Formats: sequence, structure tokens, C-alpha cells
Amino acid sequence: MRHSAFTLILIVLSGLLLLFIVAPLLGMMISTSSEQLLQTAVEKEVLNSFWVTIWIAFTATFVFSIPAIPLAYLLARKNFKFKKIITGLIDLPVVIPHSAAGIALLGFISRDSVIGKVAGYMGFNLVGSPFAIAIAMAFVSIPFLINAARSGFELVPERLEKAALNLGASPTRMFLTISLPLAWRSIVSGLVMMFARGMSEFGAVIIVAYHPMVAPVLIFDRFNSYGLKYAQPVAVLFIGVSLSIFILFRLLSSPKK
Repeated sequence: MRHSAFTLILIVLSGLLLLFIVAPLLGMMISTSSEQLLQTAVEKEVLNSFWVTIWIAFTATFVFSIPAIPLAYLLARKNFKFKKIITGLIDLPVVIPHSAAGIALLGFISRDSVIGKVAGYMGFNLVGSPFAIAIAMAFVSIPFLINAARSGFELVPERLEKAALNLGASPTRMFLTISLPLAWRSIVSGLVMMFARGMSEFGAVIIVAYHPMVAPVLIFDRFNSYGLKYAQPVAVLFIGVSLSIFILFRLLSSPKK
């Protein structure tokens, strides 16, 4: 089949972009020996950081999805004052520097803040805790869930919801039996993206909690302390773990044919 000059240009440009994405990762993997990977994979510090990263990212995604999904539904179905402003605020964590987000969160949970003082009276220091890591992960990643869920709810025909209400279903039942199931694929996609983005967060996390050390902070710490040779195997392993989890979740959320 003959291709037009325009199609060939598109193919070349697309190939260059894909090469730009794949080449650095592939080069890093090729330059890391299997012996280095095996030695790094059994280190207790590495295993602990991976586990801390995964369970905190999962917990943050689950907890913050509880208010995020209803908010997405409101944005999809209701017109109200300041809606555009709220939509802009939701996207704000995506556009601001994540180090700045970390500074803002640090002030929010520090011992001098209201939340920090309450936690202090109870014997907790939020800074440098799993809680601090969770809110940093959620802050930078929650727009992915809200926007995906909102798009999913917008695709649900309103006539189905109105029909359910006319037949006597309560708004809660209508939401749980009509809206949520029909938008579920988009919601799951948003959950996966939120989890993956939270798991990879570095800038905001390192400001609020250097320890317990999550994987991105561990990679930075090893590079800063020992150089590329010791940081690279951890980076390769974490990329592998992240991709495996991401692909697994994608497969589980894909519709069965």
C-alpha cells in the first residue's frame, strides 16, 4: 500500500517521538548488568522503599477517591456558580512546581499549623510520616482521577438516570446502580493513573518526608551520595515494578472480549 508524503511525515515524526521516550529508558536498562540488578533486588533498604511506596500510594488513592468521585459527578452533571474556578483549582496541582506543592503541604501539616498542633496534642508528628507522603502523593495525582471520572460520567446518558428517578429510585440508588457502573471504566482508568502518578512522585514527597524513604527518594539519595552506578539499578528495578503494576491494573480494568 502506497503512503502519501503527509502520512510518511507523520510516521517519521511519531517514530522520533517514540524513540525520544524509549531510548533513555532502554539505554539505562542495557547498561545495567543482571548482577547489579540481582544484588540490588535483595537489599533490604530497596525492598522496604518499594513496599512503602506501593502501599502508601494505594492507600492515598483509595482514601481520596471517596470524595473525588462524587465531586467528579457534580462537575459532570450540575451547573453552579464558580464551577469554572473549581475546575481550574482541580488542575492546579498539575501545573505548579511540585517542590512548591511540597512547601505548601509542609506549612499545612507542620507543628505550627492547626492540623499539626492537633496531631501534636495526640502525640503525632505529621512531618516525616506516612501520612505526609500520602497527602503529597494525593495532592499531585488526584486531578487525574477527577478528570477521568468526570469524562466517564459525562458519557452516561442522562435519560437513563432520569428514567431511574421516574421509576422511584432514590438519587443514591440511581448513582450506585446507573451512573457508577456505566462510568466505571473511566473511573478505574483514573484510579490507575492516580496510583501510578502518586507512586512516582518525588518533588512534593521529599519536602514533607525524607523518611520513610519511598523509591523515588531512594534513587535520588543514592545518586546524590554514591553516583550513577548505585542509583541506576534501583531506578531500573523501580521502573520494572511500576510498569508491571500499571500493566496488571490495565489488564484487570480492560473489558473482556
